Amino acid sequence: MGAALARAAQWTAAGSGTGTLEITPLNESLLNQIIKFAEDFSTRHPQEAAFVFREPLEWKTQLGCSVFEEGYEIHGATVQSEAKGKDGQPLLLLTASTLRVRSFDQLSHLLQIAMEKKLKEAQACLEANRDPIMKILGPECGTVEGEDMSMLHLLEKVKKDDDPETEMKMKICLLLHQLDLQLLNSSLKHISQDVRLNPAAINNEVNLLKNFSGKGEDTVLESLEYTSDYMFCNGCRAPPWRQVHGEICYLVIKPHDTDPLYITCSTAGVFLNGGKDDIDYERKSDVYKDIVTFLRERSPRFVKNMAKQEYNFFKEPTYEKNYQRMEVVDAKVSGQSQNLYDLTEKNVCEKVKSSAARRRSIDKKKLEPSMKWKNTGKTSGRFEDISESSSETEEDEEQPVRRQEGNTDLPSEYWGIQKLAKYLKGGNPTATVIALCSMRDFNLAQETCQLAIRDIGCLEVLINLLDTEEIKCQIGSLKILKEISQNTLIRHAIADLGGLQIMVKILDSPDKDLKCLAAETIANVARFKQARRTVRQHGGIKRLVGLLECISVGSTSLTPYQSKDTEIARCGALALWSCSKSTKNKEAIRKAGGIPLLARWLNCSHANILTPVVGTLQECASEPSYRLAIRTEGMIENLVKNLSSEHEELQMHCASAIFKCAEDKETRDLVRQHGGLQPLSVLLGNSENKQLLAAVTGAIWKCAISGENVSKFREYKAIEALVGLLSDQPEEVLVNIVGALGECCQEQINRTIIRKCGGIPPLVKLLTGTDQALLVNVTKAVGACATEPENMMIIDRLDGVRLLWSLLKNPNPDVQASAAWAICPCIENTKDAGEMVRSFVGGLELIVNLLKSKNKEVLASVCAAITNIAKDEENLAVITDHGVVPLLSKLANTNNDKLRRHLAEAISNCCMWGSNRVTFGETKAVAPLVRYLKSNDPSVHRATAQALYQLSEDPNNCITMHENGVVKLLLAMVGSTDETLQEAAAGCIANIRRLALATEKAKYG
Repeated sequence: MGAALARAAQWTAAGSGTGTLEITPLNESLLNQIIKFAEDFSTRHPQEAAFVFREPLEWKTQLGCSVFEEGYEIHGATVQSEAKGKDGQPLLLLTASTLRVRSFDQLSHLLQIAMEKKLKEAQACLEANRDPIMKILGPECGTVEGEDMSMLHLLEKVKKDDDPETEMKMKICLLLHQLDLQLLNSSLKHISQDVRLNPAAINNEVNLLKNFSGKGEDTVLESLEYTSDYMFCNGCRAPPWRQVHGEICYLVIKPHDTDPLYITCSTAGVFLNGGKDDIDYERKSDVYKDIVTFLRERSPRFVKNMAKQEYNFFKEPTYEKNYQRMEVVDAKVSGQSQNLYDLTEKNVCEKVKSSAARRRSIDKKKLEPSMKWKNTGKTSGRFEDISESSSETEEDEEQPVRRQEGNTDLPSEYWGIQKLAKYLKGGNPTATVIALCSMRDFNLAQETCQLAIRDIGCLEVLINLLDTEEIKCQIGSLKILKEISQNTLIRHAIADLGGLQIMVKILDSPDKDLKCLAAETIANVARFKQARRTVRQHGGIKRLVGLLECISVGSTSLTPYQSKDTEIARCGALALWSCSKSTKNKEAIRKAGGIPLLARWLNCSHANILTPVVGTLQECASEPSYRLAIRTEGMIENLVKNLSSEHEELQMHCASAIFKCAEDKETRDLVRQHGGLQPLSVLLGNSENKQLLAAVTGAIWKCAISGENVSKFREYKAIEALVGLLSDQPEEVLVNIVGALGECCQEQINRTIIRKCGGIPPLVKLLTGTDQALLVNVTKAVGACATEPENMMIIDRLDGVRLLWSLLKNPNPDVQASAAWAICPCIENTKDAGEMVRSFVGGLELIVNLLKSKNKEVLASVCAAITNIAKDEENLAVITDHGVVPLLSKLANTNNDKLRRHLAEAISNCCMWGSNRVTFGETKAVAPLVRYLKSNDPSVHRATAQALYQLSEDPNNCITMHENGVVKLLLAMVGSTDETLQEAAAGCIANIRRLALATEKAKYG
């Protein structure tokens, strides 16, 4: 256990720096195994469980006195066990919140009474006792690096002294060593799932980087060379004795701005080694997934020049001058509305009216988008980029606006700010502060003022003021930057001028007002990828997480000092919210210990801080590690509570977080247990706020995956409300509504409710849409409704089956599979289904050709559809002519149990026509089917036995089955409780036996 905790477990320094176990899937797996070991210890090893630890395991517990009952003495806030050691001390002692345990027996009982808190208790225990084996058995058995001789010492002592206690320690040491090996093996399985590098990938990356390296200023590197020119036949350049450690090659990289870097490329990733003159193989840094990721963390110049070269990495189409119409904020001057710019781009710049305007035209060229962005042809209205969600890729960028000068005169604000500029640039500190105050008197929310500050060079001055020692100048500058950074152009300009790096440094300032303003400005600027990366690379994430530390969390009445701390935390959360749109930043927030701090702030009652906190959590909830943490840290209860808030934005983010987290069953159960289903159902009534509606319907969809939740939704009339929202909604809302109805339709009573509410016609109408996610969900919902004959009549009348069949032509495999699954109940529940299927021109050929798909889900669904189609003799004859038998036979060698089951059913039904049984034997389908009987899935056994029974009608197939050992497998199934399986197995054996008897009779007369 000691080695596993030291080497495999993932630790972090959270908050004030104490080592804590990260909430990750690997750690959760390790903790659960340790809990199981400790819980079972007293029953599996009763003698060893009575052993008294050398020192007690001591930690801060969340358990109260009330959980301790029989076997414990309770005196006020103190609990002690009735069981005592030889020294008369209790084996378990709880004083205040400190718990001391001295035996496995007490530890086992404690975990049993801890119930749902056992994971948190185990985590707290291991964090407080980093080497528990040393506390249990003594220092001589502690975890050590290198060769562990403790076991040998104990063995020698047992032989020499014949001491029962030493023998007991020996047994416990062996048991703990066995647990250690189990934990290490388990962690290896997790680690082995990571993506591995190979020589070809490394070589491609090196060649690509060499193309952009050299002596020029814009090159990404000075040079990049292998340390060895010799390449082995496997593509590796590392010597054989290092290849066994997974090492592929060694590189010497010379960036423009750092000393040469000596790196090792291995299957596990890329890391810094200690080599200069000779290679030192020891790892000197973290492991990175590839060379570019490694260099991004090491060389700011590399990052900057990579951004310049980025368009060369992708072949762009030729640039066409398709200028776009841009929405511009009008400048209001003395009650008059004046447009500063024409709303359209022109091929030739018009004559401008002043030198200031000409300067602005020059500056504007610097801020035009790169060729890469010009070519995309994307338009953006007012660049509301804060709505960028975690579902978007890292390539999503806000596009700086290109504007053309108009013929109108510049408004008075422009000239007013220009006059202030000379005092701002050349004055003493007092004059600078006065100029800053005067500048704030302008309406900085107007685009006129924002761009005036940029055009006349004030932006550089404001950023330079941040790097001074004058607090008042820094505060004045940040107040202006906070206002004007709402503008997309200004954001990019601030990042280009190095403003973010200075603001990150200001986060360490002792002045609280300064920290608040810096964090709020970072929140505004970090709305595009490059800015978010800059914040991370300069240590901003850790500093922003630090702003969340506050002793006043959850307090109702705050002192002025605590109020300021709360304001700092709010600003920090805003900045983290903007930064959390990057996957790497989510990881950085987690490693900096941000999760427990965000969890603490969820207990707060102030919406102004709850909104950015929940916003950050819902962005991060796209990562599995965050979903696990949200569940285990008890955040679901607070998210549910805030669904009833008066603030719609907070409600929206809470619902969105539940939407993402409810992928896991445990979370869905927690939402129900904390009463979250009713407020979600109530929020369906707010159909005006489409963003809130999308989040709420998404949460309902995912929660409805659990049957218990569906019953509650029915009780709260949510199904009727969802049906009422099926028209006049955006596609993102419809996807969620239909997804929720699809889950609810799994129960018969809900299918009836949907029919009575008139939900089937709008569902069928949605089958004509183009959105792929919507089509997947609506086909599932229609298919579920079709299991009721009354519903099927409506679907058939609306030509729903034809629409489903046409979706088999959709290029998306998910849509194909979902449509094929939906067709199955339609055929089963339609009168004259055979005639209906034949009426679809080319329909049977289409579905047979889908058996050539590479997608397992498509194949399984099509096999299920063919099973139903083949029940009609005429249709079976048609699909036989289309070559269904050889196509089904080609699929027989599969390990996928879902496909096996439906394939066997299809083969069974297809045997009913002509010589299909013989053809299946000739196309080698019989022997693979016998292997299906070794599956662990009972439904596969049933389908396979039926198929084999049908195939056994042909003598040659009987011989093939017998040769592949089918009799022994079927004999075991004759005794099954499943009557269908019994009959099919017995029938197949009977056919084989009859063939054998006939052969003997023919042979011997």
